[in-house]
Order: sequence, then structure tokens, then C-alpha cells
Amino acid sequence: MTEPAAVEPRPAFYALRGGGWRDYWSLLHPPYTIWHLSYVVIGACLAPQLHVGWLVETLAAFFLAMGVAAHALDELNGRPIGTRIPRAVLIGLAVAGLAGAVGLGAHGASEISPWIWAFIVLGACLVPAYNLEWFAGAMHSDLWFALAWGAFPVLTSSFAQSARLTWEAAVVAAGCAALSAAQRVLSTPVRQLRRHVAEVQGTITLRDGTSRVLDAATLRGAPETALRWMSVAVPLVACGLLIARLRMG
Repeated sequence: MTEPAAVEPRPAFYALRGGGWRDYWSLLHPPYTIWHLSYVVIGACLAPQLHVGWLVETLAAFFLAMGVAAHALDELNGRPIGTRIPRAVLIGLAVAGLAGAVGLGAHGASEISPWIWAFIVLGACLVPAYNLEWFAGAMHSDLWFALAWGAFPVLTSSFAQSARLTWEAAVVAAGCAALSAAQRVLSTPVRQLRRHVAEVQGTITLRDGTSRVLDAATLRGAPETALRWMSVAVPLVACGLLIARLRMG
């Protein structure tokens, strides 16, 4: 009898079986997209007065830029999530996502402050620079991920509410950057194990003499579980802050 073939692990814990609409779900990286959109909510909640309309527009802009355009460019650059989405469609999603985000930002710049254009230009540059690994990949690093996907949403959203940068927003942005840095530290080995490692063999021998099998699932278990919990915790914190601000009026 032949042994059953080993099941190849999914490229991410949230990725669905390839094909059709499932590819677009996986492309959006839903837990991580919601996580980073939570920073937008947190930034808005720091403003003296919360304008729900501007928060909705800022969330939509970041969803289009980070959730759609950035992930489409990332998939275009090597197919890390393994979708079958045609190259032309990925390019179209990236262009449409960035164009939509810029359009929403331009509306904010005309109504709130022309300084929002600084955030628009920076964001429009960060998305392709990071995901297409421009400048020989210099910006595709833990530091730039923390700044672009952690600090930047907080600062942008806070400014979109009050037309000014505050010290409290800077401190919270630093905290969200630290969370994003932790995310990157945890997710990098998990991605390596899921997408590139063919086999892991070994054992762990405990001091009492017992042994446990060491495999890829064991190695990714703790960091991936931490990522799952963090992807729930951060949105819950953001929702709690938003509810508190709405109740305050």
C-alpha cells in the first residue's frame, strides 16, 4: 500500500482553497486588514471631537490602499498567497484601489486641510515601494512595515479629524508601530514555514527524558496562535474606544 500524500499547508491560516471568489478572500488577508484598519479607528478616537463621516472616509481610503491595492501588488510580486487571479486583474485592482484612496483623500484635503496632501502622497508612494520592493527591497523591512502599516494609519486618521498632529497621537502611533513590528516578527517565520519549507524533522527531548516530535506545525503553532489572538484583540480595543467616543457624543 502507498502512503497518502502529505497535505500541503495553506499559505496563511486564513487562506481558503484556491479558485473563484475564494482567491479574492485570501487576497484581502481579512484578519490583518481588519487589524490595520483598527489603527485608523484608534487614531480618530484621539481627536477632541469625533467626526463619523471623516472616519468612514478614512477607513474606506485605507481599505482601498492597504486592503486592496497593497495586497494586489504583493500578490503580483511573486504570488505569495498562491491565487489564480490574472495578472491584469491584479494590476487593475491595485490601480483602482490607489486611485480610490487618492480620490477620497483629495476630498478630505479640500474640506479639512490642504496638508492632507502630504499624507496622500506619502501613502501612495509607500504602497508600491513596500509591496513591489523598490530600491532593491530597502523599504521591504520590519521597520518600514511598522511605520507604514502601524504608525501611518494612526497619524493620518488623527489628522483627518482635527487638522493637526498631537503628541498623544504620536505616542499612540509609536505604540501601534511596536504592535506591527511584533506582528512582523511573528509572521515572518510562519510565512517561511507555510510557503517555503518542504519538511522539518527532529525531536525535542525534555529533562524528564520524554521526547516530542518536532515538525513544521509545532514550530509555527505558538507564533501563529499569537497572531490569531492579536488580530482579534486590536479590533476589539478599537471597537471599544469607538463605542466610548460615540456614547460621549
